[in-house]
Amino acid sequence: MLSKQRRTRCIGFDPGVLCFKPCGQRGQTLETVALRNDELEALRLMDFEGLYQEESAQRMGISRTTLSRTLVTARHKVVDALLNGKRLVLIKTELTTAVD
Repeated sequence: MLSKQRRTRCIGFDPGVLCFKPCGQRGQTLETVALRNDELEALRLMDFEGLYQEESAQRMGISRTTLSRTLVTARHKVVDALLNGKRLVLIKTELTTAVD
């Protein structure tokens, strides 16, 4: 069975910082959690901008169901990095486009 092809997601910003780590720790010795830019965009729209799922999904060009799954994954990654002292790295995926 073929897996469903991922749709392009619209990203409304470009983060200036691509890596976060615990203070006083060398980055090379830390476990890394990779957060995709579409996951960060979902967090930004829902948790920072305070938009509802419907509007956030429309802005990203995805379904509400996809947005919901993306949020669950993104929140788990961020909490894992914070609670377990891991480095959090933001990665850009080829399935995203920037919008103004």
